Amino acid sequence: MAAVGLLTLHLQLPHSHSLKDKRKVVQALKDRLRRRSNVSVAEIEFQEKWQRSVVGVVAISQAEAHAREVLERVEQEAARLLGSDLTSSEIEFLLA
Repeated sequence: MAAVGLLTLHLQLPHSHSLKDKRKVVQALKDRLRRRSNVSVAEIEFQEKWQRSVVGVVAISQAEAHAREVLERVEQEAARLLGSDLTSSEIEFLLA
């Protein structure tokens, strides 16, 4: 049975002064995570807020341990890229 893991990243972007500023940061993050980790990434909340965002990252694998490992690497990469702009994150697994 497949394991579907969801990583949720909560961002606070105090230096964004417009949606354009915010979208640059979020798009760069999404592109980087997709390229490096072969995961699906989307902004899932606060699309019209200047300084907040929630980004969802999904990995699917035959083994939960592998999906968790991938998502933990993505979480570390996001933390490295965003620094203090990443306010929290959590990993959960969905029933498949």
